Amino acid sequence: MSITAPALTAEQLKTVLQHALDQHAHKEGNLLPLLHSIQDQLRYIPAAIVPLLSAAINRSRAEIHGVISFYTHFRTHPPAPVLLELCRAESCQARGANGLIAQVKEQLGCDFHQTSADGQVSLEPVYCLGLCSQGPAAMINGNPVAHLNLQTLNQQLQEKGAQS
Repeated sequence: MSITAPALTAEQLKTVLQHALDQHAHKEGNLLPLLHSIQDQLRYIPAAIVPLLSAAINRSRAEIHGVISFYTHFRTHPPAPVLLELCRAESCQARGANGLIAQVKEQLGCDFHQTSADGQVSLEPVYCLGLCSQGPAAMINGNPVAHLNLQTLNQQLQEKGAQS
């Protein structure tokens, strides 16, 4: 399931892009920081901003699309209200993450890079949160949570407004 976001106006896109450029224009090799800034502001990178970015930094649209599609962190569609990123790094796996991931996928009825049937939770993999001794770990809307099991994760999701 994909979430439909309200269409952004050209003026809104220009404002988002200008904010990103103000932060990173002085940096060499600034494409990745610019894309991160755009996604941080909008929670995804809309296709309509790519031509504006292309013109602003004198890079081809193909190059920008290539970077967006190469890195799995970048989203081209808005996530659900709750973005759940489950750690798949080796230390979290050693602490039971694979079992938790299977339970979460079953409960949400979706796989990684998908959204739950109720449209409330987008599920994404992440490959290290730096909470290695506290796994399994996750990020919920950008906030790290550790020592997870299905019960504690459900409590965290309910606090963020998602139904479990």
